[in-house]
Amino acid sequence: MDFSQDDFDVRFDWGLDGLKNVAGGCNAVIIIDVLSFCTSVDIALTRGATIYPARPHDGTCEDFARSRQALIANSDPFAIGGYTLSPSSLLTIETGTRLVLPSEDGATLCLEAEKFFCAAPQKPTLLCGSLRNARAVARAAQSLGPKIAVIAAGDSWGNGNLRPALEDQWGGGAIIHYLKGLLSPEAQAAACAFESFSRAALHLLRHCASGRQLLEAGCNQDIELAAGLNDSDSVPVLVEGAFFQLHASLELAS
Repeated sequence: MDFSQDDFDVRFDWGLDGLKNVAGGCNAVIIIDVLSFCTSVDIALTRGATIYPARPHDGTCEDFARSRQALIANSDPFAIGGYTLSPSSLLTIETGTRLVLPSEDGATLCLEAEKFFCAAPQKPTLLCGSLRNARAVARAAQSLGPKIAVIAAGDSWGNGNLRPALEDQWGGGAIIHYLKGLLSPEAQAAACAFESFSRAALHLLRHCASGRQLLEAGCNQDIELAAGLNDSDSVPVLVEGAFFQLHASLELAS
């Protein structure tokens, strides 16, 4: 059965399977994980850090970090002290810091996407988006070409299955809101969800399932940071396993 959205310029789907189904022939693929990986990447890059996405609990993070002369963040956003997956823990990260940032959902999807496209005849640019940088990421993606796939990372149930997370639909819809071209019905639905969400963004982000989990853990600042629609002009691009600012990566390639 064909679940592709090849007839449309702008596409939307969930997780790695969704990416494989809809990203063929795209100029750009945008990964969304609002709470909290992509928000954390935005904040860290805005402050001049470099982020290496990593899979948690795979036993290779320490060796990888040493090979990159990088620090390792705690993958538990509720951990106290040091750099973690919590966006607020990265507000004071110093320029030039190299940080390995493990995440079960967003980081893992980014790495799987990079691996999937490694042998593709047309390799899309992989971007990282959130509510904070929705407009900036949309404009950058549009400059790369007309075919764009927006992929929501979602969350994971205890059994490892994908749990569609409202905040990632809202984040994806925010980016789609700023894109031009023929939208798939899935992309239109995400954009409509965002337009409704934007009327009470902070309230809804606090009261969705993922937001309530953060609130119960005392992470209200993380929700406020994630809800900051277009607070950032950062455009994170994944290049050989590391996130850089898009303009910096273009300078390196030139």
